[in-house]
Amino acid sequence: MDLRKLKTLIDLVAESDIAELEVTEGESKVRIVKSSAVAQNQMVMMQPQAIPQYHAPAAGAAAPAAAAPVAAAAPAEPTGHVVKSPMVGTFYRSSAPGAAAFVEVGAVVKEGDTLCIIEAMKLLNEIDADKSGTITQILVENGQPVEFGQPLFVIG
Repeated sequence: MDLRKLKTLIDLVAESDIAELEVTEGESKVRIVKSSAVAQNQMVMMQPQAIPQYHAPAAGAAAPAAAAPVAAAAPAEPTGHVVKSPMVGTFYRSSAPGAAAFVEVGAVVKEGDTLCIIEAMKLLNEIDADKSGTITQILVENGQPVEFGQPLFVIG
């Protein structure tokens, strides 16, 4: 199908009330779907509803007071040297499924030892210890997605 025809079809869909158009010409098949601003706004409006909501009992004022200690009980910053993720990706404790983990809690590591692998965009990146010491905590589960700067290990 010719590029000019495609451009014309896109313009026609954009200017009309049609939400979707599918055209077959010979062996070529083109499907054009118009995204509407209304659908995008509905999605944004639905996101806050996905957050768990707590309904207060008849007393009303007791629920917010009870929520404050729960927030205060959030885990504190780990003590020791924290190894953070240098990238966004998927965290793996071993080099292959079923293989032994690179490190366990209590393992003594030297600077440069491999701690884990983070898969990002189909590339496996070894994350090395940047300090010698003993692994006191592993903060991420195997196969879990991690964010840039997220704490992974604590070295004591």
